[in-house]
Amino acid sequence: MWGKGKKRFGGGGEPAAKRQATGDDGPSESAGDNIVVAEISKNKRVAVRSWKGKVFVDIREFYVKDGKTLPTRKGISLQMDQWKILRDNIKAIDEAVKENA
Repeated sequence: MWGKGKKRFGGGGEPAAKRQATGDDGPSESAGDNIVVAEISKNKRVAVRSWKGKVFVDIREFYVKDGKTLPTRKGISLQMDQWKILRDNIKAIDEAVKENA
């Protein structure tokens, strides 16, 4: 069985290295299939992109490294069915924001 203080998975005791997204793992600013729809702030964007033949709405943080703007893991990619549910509930979300503001 598992010993006291040991992790169930990984077990080496050392934390996994923090992985930064690169152009190979996700879209970069220069990706041809990435359409930036809105810049929410300096480092946050909403984009529509195609990946493996599917269209996604991507809301993500970016960082700049060596003059290139690259995506981070902080964000969400919504499939079309998920996007439609969010879009259809915008009024309810706005009302909830107003009630809690």
